[in-house]
Amino acid sequence: MTCYSDHYVLICSTCQGAMSAEAAQDELNARLPDGFETRMVACMAGCERAMTVGFQAPGKAQYLFGDITTSHDLSALVEFATQFGDSDDGWTSASDRPPALFAKTLSRIPALPSGGAS
Repeated sequence: MTCYSDHYVLICSTCQGAMSAEAAQDELNARLPDGFETRMVACMAGCERAMTVGFQAPGKAQYLFGDITTSHDLSALVEFATQFGDSDDGWTSASDRPPALFAKTLSRIPALPSGGAS
């Protein structure tokens, strides 16, 4: 199994969605690929699309997903984690992501340039 270092799944701890942030964290911790760590974050400004979950890693694009409400959604996030971890730059097209996340992608932010601003 591949081990990804410095890969994080951010879970909004203030979202009041269909499942608690703690329940989502417990399920993701049990299922994410090795090397991914979950972190609770106080508000990621996706309040209208609770619960929001983000992905980040050094040198990679960052993602924010919303409307995470079911175990099926969490399964899609686990599948996406493998795609994200295997990608050199984190960049994935919507058609390559798990179908359950197609309408749940709120943002994709390009990675910071290495070696300073350009």
